[in-house]
Amino acid sequence: MTQDHSPDLESRVSDQDHQALRLWLRLLACTTRIEDQIRQRLRQDFATTLPRFDLLAQLERHPEGMTMRELSRRLMVTGGNVTGVVDQLEAEGQVVREPHATDRRSFTVKLTATGRRQFRKWAATHEQWVVELLGGWNAEQKSEIYTLLAGLKSHLAQLEQDERKSNA
Repeated sequence: MTQDHSPDLESRVSDQDHQALRLWLRLLACTTRIEDQIRQRLRQDFATTLPRFDLLAQLERHPEGMTMRELSRRLMVTGGNVTGVVDQLEAEGQVVREPHATDRRSFTVKLTATGRRQFRKWAATHEQWVVELLGGWNAEQKSEIYTLLAGLKSHLAQLEQDERKSNA
């Protein structure tokens, strides 16, 4: 396997930097490269953006719909960003806003049948892209990395929980 040495976030470090810093920047560089590829392919193949794809993915997982606030929280973006994306998708017939069942000030956003069909096609292609992009590892390596990252994720969650307790 050849190593790509084109400048990226990892180019900031040297062998003298702490191993944790080097690892962090390598993870970030890989994530950024994968995300850039996904963004480019979504634009080229489907004339859409990653935020639009991500919003549709959330709605696909929640057929009962989601409020704008829930979408904002799950996508980790501002309400204004969600509103703009929902406005575009609604104008294209991909999603519909319905009055919320219990909160008159709120709307539930749902996929339309057209939006669901289109998203499923996009998602199948997206999955193929991810498989290709992570094709530098064999199945055993992917499993090992998945397990290692699960441990890191658990550690980070514990740190967050400890911090919340100390700030309470």
